[in-house]
Amino acid sequence: MDFALPRHLSRAARTTVKAVRSLPRLTTVLTELRDAVQQIERLATFAAQELPEVVYQLESIRGQLTALERRLTPGSPHEEVMANGDSAEPHDKPITNGHPAEARR
Repeated sequence: MDFALPRHLSRAARTTVKAVRSLPRLTTVLTELRDAVQQIERLATFAAQELPEVVYQLESIRGQLTALERRLTPGSPHEEVMANGDSAEPHDKPITNGHPAEARR
């Protein structure tokens, strides 16, 4: 008698049962993955919205460092410094609290 067919059917049944039993865990993992992707999308949106402000702040810092470098470089035409430490020449940009909206007013 040939028992190969019942063995194959038995193996297929066991595999199917294992697959069905793993569905709840698979569903949980996919839900967690979807939630993680949504969080990454929120973070990317936040970063994209804040990038212009970061660039503005870095440009402001670069301007301040350039002004300091000019004041501290010996023989520089901008070497003249007042007694309180301020430069005798006007600033390149208006002084604000660091927000581009304030500089545009």
